[in-house]
Amino acid sequence: MDNGIQSSLEAQRIQAIGLTVDDLDRSINFYTQVLRFEIISDITGDESSHRSESLRHTCVRTATLKLGDETIRLMQYLDHRGEPMPQDSQSNDLWFQHLAIVVSDMDRAYAHLQSFPIEPISTAPQTIPPGNKEAAYIQAYKFRDPDRHPLELICFPSDKGQAKWHQKSDKLFLGIDHTAIAIANTEQSLQFYRDFLGMQVDGGSFNWRETQARMDGIPDAKVRITSLKTARGGLGIELLDYINPGKGRPIPSDLHSNDIAYVQVELIVKKTDRTVERSGLLCDPTGHFILLIPE
Repeated sequence: MDNGIQSSLEAQRIQAIGLTVDDLDRSINFYTQVLRFEIISDITGDESSHRSESLRHTCVRTATLKLGDETIRLMQYLDHRGEPMPQDSQSNDLWFQHLAIVVSDMDRAYAHLQSFPIEPISTAPQTIPPGNKEAAYIQAYKFRDPDRHPLELICFPSDKGQAKWHQKSDKLFLGIDHTAIAIANTEQSLQFYRDFLGMQVDGGSFNWRETQARMDGIPDAKVRITSLKTARGGLGIELLDYINPGKGRPIPSDLHSNDIAYVQVELIVKKTDRTVERSGLLCDPTGHFILLIPE
């Protein structure tokens, strides 16, 4: 997984986000009942793409689910159970990665969640104040799934977000806007995502004060956010660079795909040279996993 390759790629779209889970049936019930995802497939087979020789050809059950146009893959390792999510995991720990699930009505969505045994991160839904022009009036609420993967509900005002989030719909849960990752350094991450992978910067903001603290469950949280999109739009990536309380714990060097903290972004790329001939797993500068899939 050599990230020192000097090449130019064109990121086309994010195909799916992969999450490792401990009990796939439990996770399917959560995502379909609580968040209204639909099951596309549920298959069992060998995992052969991971860097660890000990996990090659192990048996993995994978469920593919969709919400709107976006896809996630839930993966349970049947014969090699991994490490659980750290109980004291926080938003500034560098393994943090959440899915931002768009809702049409935050009050209704939050009330719906309260009918389930949800583990909260935020104290309650938060509205970004008008002084933060880039993100003003965006509503957000963070919580965890049964494996303690962080998730976010997000509701955009009429002047923000993709146009499709403002189309008339009777659905409460609309799709996934982005996956947000905690990073060690914005400039280094931009060299990877923008300069190497060919993603495009699509705005950003600096979030702080009590609103962000209540959202993240971190006192005096201050975070620099950079939004990235692919050539075809759709699901994007947000870089979360925590200024306060600073960077959390690093991604463990021995994190494997059967560990619950493992998250994988499947990125379709158009090659502009002969660098990417087949699918391959990379780490970004912080240690997040990206599976490159040539178009």
